[in-house]
Amino acid sequence: MAIPASSTPIVTKYDAWVLASRPRTLAAAVVPVVIGTSIAVHDGVFNPLAALIALICSLLIQIGTNLVNDLFDFIRGSDKMNRIGPTRATASGLLTESEMKIGIYITFGLSFILGMYLVYVGGMFILFIGVISIIAGIAYTAGPFPLAYNGLGDIATFIFFGFAGTVGTYYAQSNTITPMSFWASVPVGALITNILVVNNYRDREEDRSNGKNTLVVIFGERFGRMQYLFFMILSYLTPVLVYFTFKKSILIFLPLLSLPLSIRLIRMIFTLRGSELNKTLELTAKLSAIYGLLFAAGILI
Repeated sequence: MAIPASSTPIVTKYDAWVLASRPRTLAAAVVPVVIGTSIAVHDGVFNPLAALIALICSLLIQIGTNLVNDLFDFIRGSDKMNRIGPTRATASGLLTESEMKIGIYITFGLSFILGMYLVYVGGMFILFIGVISIIAGIAYTAGPFPLAYNGLGDIATFIFFGFAGTVGTYYAQSNTITPMSFWASVPVGALITNILVVNNYRDREEDRSNGKNTLVVIFGERFGRMQYLFFMILSYLTPVLVYFTFKKSILIFLPLLSLPLSIRLIRMIFTLRGSELNKTLELTAKLSAIYGLLFAAGILI
């Protein structure tokens, strides 16, 4: 490897792995566990060890998925040095393909091993969710039919971050699924999916040229904007349903405090283009975290 010029910052292997793990996306792995656990606390079935391991497994699966995405987007030629989005570790040469594969094996392997405790306390349903989540994380960009390249990335994100993450966390502590745990998973999945929507909307031209058929590529820019708007509306309607159906406390509307940021983001996706959307992507991830914490607080209080 050539020695970089003194004006060029030296990127260590540690820095490269942090970059590849995409830390700004990890809130998406935390929110479902926080919501599922808050419902468990409210229902008096809280299991702190199960909640902690569920959180670690969720983070590991998210990191593993990011590593697979980094590697296979490079292999398929989707990630190039001049990409609009953030730098990717494999495409930029910071990590080799072999190193990335080892990282993938380790993260998914650890998540499976730790997940055995959740299977012990939650049974075969948890094993099913865990195995399917790992398979989906790999199949998102790898394999003969990668979900992200065939218009299924949004659906997979909604299901696995929403239902699997939220309901799975609750089930691991309670051994049951309640209507509340199911409906609470809807805004979680919707807002996390919106992170992907912004990413796909920003990269639509690159994706089209690289044969990556996201929903925005298939159905067009207007569809991407309306999809983003739909998930926003769905997220803020859910507390109304929860209020009138499950909890008669006005505090369940705490997520509405994040509405000004939501409105700002809607304006951004309707007006910005290209690299300008990087900020929209960052703020959409922050919105999912803020909303999730407010929703969890409303459930607990």
